[in-house]
Amino acid sequence: MSNLQLEYSATELLLDHDMAEPLLAGDRRCHGGFDADGHYLSPRTRFRTEAIEHWQQSHRETFGAELLHAPLDTWPGHYPNVEQFRLLLRHGIREPMIVALTRIGTVEGFGAMIRYLAPADMQPFFDEDIRGTAVSHLGRGLVEAHARDEAGWEEEAGHNEMWFAARDIAFEHPVTADETANMMARMGFSGGGVDPDAARERFLGRRKFDDIDMGLEMLISTMLRVLFIEIKAFHTFAWAEQILSDTDLVAGDGEAGRLVSFIRQDETPHVEYLRTALTEMRDRTFVTETGGRRPGAEVIGTIWDALLEESLGLLENEARDFTLGEVERALGARPDGADLLEEFHAVADITPGPDGRFTTVTTAEVSSEGRV
Repeated sequence: MSNLQLEYSATELLLDHDMAEPLLAGDRRCHGGFDADGHYLSPRTRFRTEAIEHWQQSHRETFGAELLHAPLDTWPGHYPNVEQFRLLLRHGIREPMIVALTRIGTVEGFGAMIRYLAPADMQPFFDEDIRGTAVSHLGRGLVEAHARDEAGWEEEAGHNEMWFAARDIAFEHPVTADETANMMARMGFSGGGVDPDAARERFLGRRKFDDIDMGLEMLISTMLRVLFIEIKAFHTFAWAEQILSDTDLVAGDGEAGRLVSFIRQDETPHVEYLRTALTEMRDRTFVTETGGRRPGAEVIGTIWDALLEESLGLLENEARDFTLGEVERALGARPDGADLLEEFHAVADITPGPDGRFTTVTTAEVSSEGRV
């Protein structure tokens, strides 16, 4: 067994590197910053990246098992694609892109909810010793770091405001507070913020295991949903970087695309700690509320399969339907709207079927045991 440091304090997992220069978006201080050579340093990664790598290596050595893995090509590319949005922007149709960036930033902000779910002591839920694992650190710094990355902390903006900043740089502050509120209403966001109690109520009808602690199952489900969102988001980063770096179509001399590249770098430790902790759970034994035992592969596998199906089906189609509705809304009042919509579909990778619904996405089968 390698001689690895496996225990870290919450202070260490939340600690920044020494920054030579802060990251600013306009006059807004964002998290992260730059070293003396101008390289971007993600927030809270002074020890967090090392810790995750150590836990991954320790698990491989202890269990002889690879980590859970869902490759990016499990999910289709971003809809609409780059060429579809370029077509709209070349014709001065900015609203769908502005709405898309607002939606992404809003969803990022909801990432703060994860901080409410992980108890400080995870040991009672497992039969085996979990010392020196990512699981044992979830409520001791890991999920808090994730929440701060997504929604900001104190005076530093997180990913939610960084997406809004990218939008405002690229389109020169395109929306008022009233317009933002209208967009949020169309997206189905009330603007009421995170409500952990309401989330628990919604979760009651979606449980898979009545004998597993409900809070624990909710934590696992949230971690898997977030993992799938984070992996799929790399399609979004590629899409957004290309468009927001196109100086012929948007303002800011590429600064908006640069901001997105920093967010993309920040997401890597999120993917890695989530798949590490979920793998550690998969290869252990859960203790039920009645004192029984359930194999981790059964618990993680069942929830993995259900949420992957949801991610590829319901959630994917809901997002496409909403975005296409925004495009049709923007084109509806234009005399050339019908022709532009036809061009829009002509350069698409994915189009609605004859019944108005999008065709079924064909993807690689991905199992909770990490097989593709």
